[in-house]
Amino acid sequence: MSHLLKLALLLVVGAVCAVTPVRAQLPFYTDDPEVTARGTLHFEFFNEFDGLQSSEFPNLRQNTANFKLNYGLPHDLELDLDAPQLSIFRAPRIQGAAGIGDANLGLKWKFRSASPGSHVPALATSFYVEFPTGNERQQLGSGLTDYWLNFIAQEPFTDKTKLNVNLGFLFAGNTSTGVVGVQTRRGQVYTSGVSLLHDFRPRLTLGGEVFVAIADTPGLSRTQLQFLGGGQYAVRDGFSLTFGLIAGKYTASPRIGGQLGFAVDLARFGAPRNHNVSADSKSAPLTSGLSERRSQ
Repeated sequence: MSHLLKLALLLVVGAVCAVTPVRAQLPFYTDDPEVTARGTLHFEFFNEFDGLQSSEFPNLRQNTANFKLNYGLPHDLELDLDAPQLSIFRAPRIQGAAGIGDANLGLKWKFRSASPGSHVPALATSFYVEFPTGNERQQLGSGLTDYWLNFIAQEPFTDKTKLNVNLGFLFAGNTSTGVVGVQTRRGQVYTSGVSLLHDFRPRLTLGGEVFVAIADTPGLSRTQLQFLGGGQYAVRDGFSLTFGLIAGKYTASPRIGGQLGFAVDLARFGAPRNHNVSADSKSAPLTSGLSERRSQ
């Protein structure tokens, strides 16, 4: 079994108007249990630019622009859709590639909220399907349909400090986004992510993250080791900026990188305003989860 550790560092910036409070999970790929408020359409965008490991030669750099829509459903459910636009930069005299990557469709369910005085964490689960919409020959897509299940827990140490833990199971496909990520064609990938977040100010949250993935098929996986440090700043209700940096080791991880983006509520459709909005991470399977909660 080959071990993968993932961290992503993101730097996100943007501007759009909004109407309800955002508790964005960006820039972290480790998801939190919160779901988008019922009847709310939530949008996230980030742009990540990565310098690749020397073992990826002739691929030198990759840019990932990811667009994600969340919609809050009844019964603490959330529907997610995201699609990346990829650009791969290669060595001189070798043609690069640009185009849409593999798209993700997911459903998230928060089935337990944390209670004051209880040691049982808030719990949620998500399921993502990633479709092979990217060009496999250009390394923009995996050529596989991925299926990924993620379990999410959050333990609040204090009102300002929270620990998020994800355990995932990719039972078909792989976790690659372009040339970044674990690449297998059969077998499974087991994933785990941990993020620790602290509210230093009412509008400023900073934290760090570690993500691990293990493929069960020897010889088919690529080791991934990344660490993420970053945060989010709520400019106003319904609009947050996020930021971070990427440092990684081994072929499947970026050597160094950063990300820019934003999270915003776009519209409400008559639902009561009594929930907070959470941004997911593929993404990414490891969407996402791996999508968005996904391992890149």
